[in-house]
Amino acid sequence: MADADDVRRLALALPHVVEIDSAGFDFRVANQGFVWSYPERRPGKARVIRTDIAVLYVGDEAEKQALLLGEPEIFFTTPTYDGMPLVLLRLAQVDVDRLTELVTDAWRMCAPDSMTGDLDDRADPISADPISADPRGADR
Repeated sequence: MADADDVRRLALALPHVVEIDSAGFDFRVANQGFVWSYPERRPGKARVIRTDIAVLYVGDEAEKQALLLGEPEIFFTTPTYDGMPLVLLRLAQVDVDRLTELVTDAWRMCAPDSMTGDLDDRADPISADPISADPRGADR
């Protein structure tokens, strides 16, 4: 079972990642978001940041539909994300290995080609120690 701390650790282990100040988590590469906390909106209520649900960039509508149809217990969407290559991910329904794959794939799809080689050059990007680096990820 994964959680927000796992998302943070995995995202910050990737090169060139910046964490945006937020009530939950919000990670970007080359100024493009690839994983962030779900800002749940309900009519007549204040927005609630859900750190138990991640919004994940998936690249295109075909991939989105494949995930939604293939694993509805893990992935879902809302009308807010219609037409966008984003899915909502129930963190408690995935293990850390699967989360690693999903976060890394989202990063790869958002990072420019000039940056993706930096991930490929690492032997094990997820075991990198983000604590010894800039905690906001500015130098990544």
